[in-house]
Amino acid sequence: MIRITGTLALAAGMLLTASLQAEDMAPIRYPETRRVDLVETRFGETVADPYRWLEDDVRNAPDVADWVARQNTVTERYLASLPQRAWFARRIRALLSYERFGIPTKAGGLYFYTRNSGLLNQAQLYVRRGLKGKPRLLLDPNLWAADGATALDAWKPSDDGRHLLYSVQDGGSDWRILRVLDVATGKDTGDEIRWAKFTDLAWVGSEGFFYSRFPEPKPGETFQALNYNQAVWFHRLGTPQSADQLVYATPDHPEYSHRAEVTEDGRHAVITSAIGTDARYEVRVIDLARRPGGKWVVRDLVTGFDHDWKLVDGMGKLLWFVTNQDAPRYRLVAIDLAARKPQWRELVAQSADTLQQATIIGNQLVLNYLKDASTRALIFDLKGKSVRALSLNGIGTAAGFRGKPGDPETFYSYTSFNQPQAIYRMNLATGESSAFAAPALNFDPRDYDVDQRFYTSKDGTRVPLFVVRKKAVAAAGRPVPTLLYGYGGFDVALTPSYSSIRMAWLEAGGAFALANLRGGGEYGREWHDAGRRANKQNVFDDFIAAGEYLIAENIAPKGGLAIQGGSNGGLLVGAVVNQRPDLFAAANAQVGVMDMLRFDRFTAGRYWVDDYGYPDREEDFRVLRSYSPYHNIRGGTPYPAMLVTTADTDDRVVPGHSFKYAAALQAAQVGPRPQLIRIETRAGHGAGKPTDKTIEEGADILAFLAEWTGLRVGE
Repeated sequence: MIRITGTLALAAGMLLTASLQAEDMAPIRYPETRRVDLVETRFGETVADPYRWLEDDVRNAPDVADWVARQNTVTERYLASLPQRAWFARRIRALLSYERFGIPTKAGGLYFYTRNSGLLNQAQLYVRRGLKGKPRLLLDPNLWAADGATALDAWKPSDDGRHLLYSVQDGGSDWRILRVLDVATGKDTGDEIRWAKFTDLAWVGSEGFFYSRFPEPKPGETFQALNYNQAVWFHRLGTPQSADQLVYATPDHPEYSHRAEVTEDGRHAVITSAIGTDARYEVRVIDLARRPGGKWVVRDLVTGFDHDWKLVDGMGKLLWFVTNQDAPRYRLVAIDLAARKPQWRELVAQSADTLQQATIIGNQLVLNYLKDASTRALIFDLKGKSVRALSLNGIGTAAGFRGKPGDPETFYSYTSFNQPQAIYRMNLATGESSAFAAPALNFDPRDYDVDQRFYTSKDGTRVPLFVVRKKAVAAAGRPVPTLLYGYGGFDVALTPSYSSIRMAWLEAGGAFALANLRGGGEYGREWHDAGRRANKQNVFDDFIAAGEYLIAENIAPKGGLAIQGGSNGGLLVGAVVNQRPDLFAAANAQVGVMDMLRFDRFTAGRYWVDDYGYPDREEDFRVLRSYSPYHNIRGGTPYPAMLVTTADTDDRVVPGHSFKYAAALQAAQVGPRPQLIRIETRAGHGAGKPTDKTIEEGADILAFLAEWTGLRVGE
């Protein structure tokens, strides 16, 4: 039952100080936040939700918009006063000012790739004929919006290179608009698709493409309504969206989601269906050469949502997949669709490392493995016989390896904590790699030490931890302010990568650490299962143990440890701060899932029950209630300095999560350190964020964390 008395109370504006020495800075006063006496009884327990009104969409709720404006005024004033903010802004901008390229895609003798000259808000898309052809600008998203917040999302050329299908993201929303470009003229064809979301782009020859979309939302529900009834459609070039053909849908199961891929030889389409975020799929196949009555026949290949199935590619009647069926760390299998009774055949067995992906290029298979959260790439022939390993430069992440059967080359990227992404071309005949686009750097990667360590969590589990510092800092042997990052969920593996924002922290003399927590995908299914649903506390224990290790090993000083995480990582930060507020000096919870009892009520939240459980089931409710950041704030206990960051247009994790959590923090008696929220405009969940906004947000966060960990530039 729900009880609402209608009484409105104002949270007392608490006077807080804004530095390590309370007397050094003028106090700040939090904006007043309306408090509603709303209590629910769930499974015999009363649960208060006094700030539920902050869940309303800021676009349609003037009272929420006013609250956002008042919070931002206070936060902006405080952040602008921090003495090191200007330095961080200048240094992040300088570190971002280098030429960056994406991995090329080849079609019809043309090479398509993205490029950012340095400080453009959005990367541009170029095309050139042959490796040495003159680059030609095809798409410039920087012209699409005055604030730079409209981005080029995904893109894919047709096999003949005549057309480019691309998706547009506006203001950080998950909704996409699909359009088609005539490559020769550089002009749009007029084809446009609305309400696409969580979709692949899959050309069917040159006549059209498959895509996934949801029904058009009701007015006023575009950015908050739950996403149901996703379906796969076919769009024929030159026709309106209203004429599109429904290819596959499950109206009896509106919770199912579906996406379509087409094999590189154009023979088959593969439809993968899911019921949540778990890697458990059903797979269906369409023979695109057969279209009786003008409609394709969808054939079951894998039924039952039991295992992960990742399409590698197809050649004729053969299909290759990476799967965790009978292999928690994955294996490579193939199936012959022409056989009387098609059977799965193992080509590459499970190994000690986790197989992430595979691609077919030329007459070879490139398999990407994770070995202790770092990339290891191996080359096999099409029968599964090992050919050679790909040499990489130390601890890092390699990705890409795109191409088609018969191609003589492939491209891949490589990055590490001290190495911005570089693009390489590999000659498949010789195995030799050469730089296609290597960035010119304004720092020396050799000045930084990238170290992988292992620590022991609460229950004895061995957990990997990357530690990055200046070599001079490491050699000095003294602890320095340290930023610890984590995620721990949804089978996502955190691997080494470069960030100009993190590099600015390192240049200032701090250390950066990344913990590979349970719940992620670093070690396959078992590692994921050990950190989700009833096992979610393991993730928090792993993160807390990482912080304790950093202090015990004299990497971070007591009172000098900051933590950061985004999305599911924002939940992580909120939960561990509640559980161990004494361990951390400062924290940044980014676009976090903070109300674990209502996350399934908005947009894509319903998918997350695979990792979190169902709030309306008592067993899951008990677990969720035990760690939900919003519901477990410990009033009367000193908290670290908290900066909550979100965006008013986030329709992945709706900003109401962060709004409610920040309001509750400010109303609680959690000590003198600031509890602030920074709310960006038109930035969404993070993807497509303009460079200008990235710099400003990064400077704000680092200046805040530096202030409360004692990091001083030049010390």
